[in-house]
Amino acid sequence: MTKETPMQNPEEHILLAHGGGGEMTRRLLDEHIVPKLGNEFLNPLTDSAILSLAPGRVCMTTDAFVVQPLEFPGGDIGRLAVCGTVNDLAVMGAVPRFLSLALVIEEGLPLRALDRILDSIAATAREAGVVICTGDTKVVERGRGDGLTITTAGIGEMRDSVRLDVARIQSGDAILITGNIAEHGLAVMSVREGLAFDTSLRSDAAPLGGLSGEVCECGADVKFMRDPTRGGLAGVLADLAEKTRLSIEVEESAVPISPVCMHTSELLGLDPLLVANEGKIVIVAPADDAGKVLEACRRHPLGKRAAAIGRFTDASPPLVELITRAGGRRIVQRPYGEELPRIC
Repeated sequence: MTKETPMQNPEEHILLAHGGGGEMTRRLLDEHIVPKLGNEFLNPLTDSAILSLAPGRVCMTTDAFVVQPLEFPGGDIGRLAVCGTVNDLAVMGAVPRFLSLALVIEEGLPLRALDRILDSIAATAREAGVVICTGDTKVVERGRGDGLTITTAGIGEMRDSVRLDVARIQSGDAILITGNIAEHGLAVMSVREGLAFDTSLRSDAAPLGGLSGEVCECGADVKFMRDPTRGGLAGVLADLAEKTRLSIEVEESAVPISPVCMHTSELLGLDPLLVANEGKIVIVAPADDAGKVLEACRRHPLGKRAAAIGRFTDASPPLVELITRAGGRRIVQRPYGEELPRIC
């Protein structure tokens, strides 16, 4: 009898048979997925979930997550998937309620790793106050799945008071951000194969529903919110200048960034303005309301480092300019491609 290798052991690793729809699929669901994520909506394992939503507007989003490594300081692909989807709802002014979750698992993924990620998904969903109401699981051949990819969809209830609209932004409006930039992308980069180095960096991945709720209910005339993920802060600012046809001035000294992020960016030759974030919100409000927004942010644990960083102007042509610590100016543009692949 030949000795069974770990990669052939269904008790330790994902096999193609786990995705075949038979007994091994049922065991994967019953022994790993449902015990960790189960609830009244998911447990029946029907083709769809029937949801009850209050009357009014509904917000819906969908996203896919591919990141290497699957686990990194401060998070993993599971936490990232829940936070990313919740945050896309939150920055629209919605209260996140339900998520779907589709797992595409590569043959050979250790079941212990899958269990850790499922535990993280469950914990993050509880933190965010959302229910994973339906989902799907597929298994692909070794070498074709990057370990694990996750696709989600989210549903939230829109707040009646929200009036987010880029068209309402005017010259003089203030630009704010809720905390330190560049933490997620640099944390992933710090443990990437071939580039690992010792650092205290941790991903900022966090569900932003509570923080966005504080902002929406603070009495300020909030005109815009977005989480600066791929493309970073620079990408959001460039989009705003393009859509409003207004220029933007950003004070480099006002942009919150930790010393370790600054030093790591310099070490890797990266502009922290271009690096992805997964737990921050860029906010636009009238200058007179900036104080209200900052106060609301700082009441929440995720907004303690909130800062006003810039303003809109009538300068033409519409550009984003960074006023440097030395008093100079440089144009900020969105990245041409993606400097840090597979970080969300």
